[in-house]
Amino acid sequence: MSDTSGLHDHLGYWLRRLSDEVHGRFEAELDRHDVTVSQWGVMVSVFHGHDTTKAVAAHMDIDPGAVSRLVDRLAGKGLIRREPDPASRRTVRLVLTERGRTLVPELAELADRNDAHYFGSLDAGRRRQLEEWIRNLVGEARPAPHNPSERRER
Repeated sequence: MSDTSGLHDHLGYWLRRLSDEVHGRFEAELDRHDVTVSQWGVMVSVFHGHDTTKAVAAHMDIDPGAVSRLVDRLAGKGLIRREPDPASRRTVRLVLTERGRTLVPELAELADRNDAHYFGSLDAGRRRQLEEWIRNLVGEARPAPHNPSERRER
């Protein structure tokens, strides 16, 4: 027998399994509204004030080109639109349509329920500790503000 570690010996394997489970369940819930997890990320980012492609990309930590493609799909579904910024001719603002603005809280509730499904057994202190550990592991040591008005673009 070898001393070589096995698949289940790696924490990365278990983290990926958990991530796949959390994502897959949420994706199935969002699919009922014809929205993907990535599209929801754009919508909730715009809802909370990140109103340019660049700002959404920074907030979600993804490529601006990917955000632009996601916005194209959301615009095709009538959930978001691009508007010129009256203060700057070179800036285009992202604006949720009325339908999109109404849908975001409903989708956020699905996200909350999905989190509760997987992490509801953790008390608030353990949940914060888990989040802190994960943030540290991905290189983001600062805690997320709990007040939406304190959130800043990343």
